[in-house]
Amino acid sequence: MKTSLIAGIMLIVIGVFSLGAGYVSFTTKEKVVDLGPIDITADKKHVIGIPQAAGIVALIAGVVLCVAGTRRT
Repeated sequence: MKTSLIAGIMLIVIGVFSLGAGYVSFTTKEKVVDLGPIDITADKKHVIGIPQAAGIVALIAGVVLCVAGTRRT
């Protein structure tokens, strides 16, 4: 497979995911108290929103790369 075709497929998948989900969330652990041998941690949830325009641009760029990757020169 050509590199442009693989990159195009990856961009299409990313574009569809971002349009479908709209956000990415993840959890990190933060140290709240550190008293010698006693450690108290708390889970903190982070949410990152993905703009719809970014998903549309990724989808269009992926389609363009796939078409360019399948053309013969």
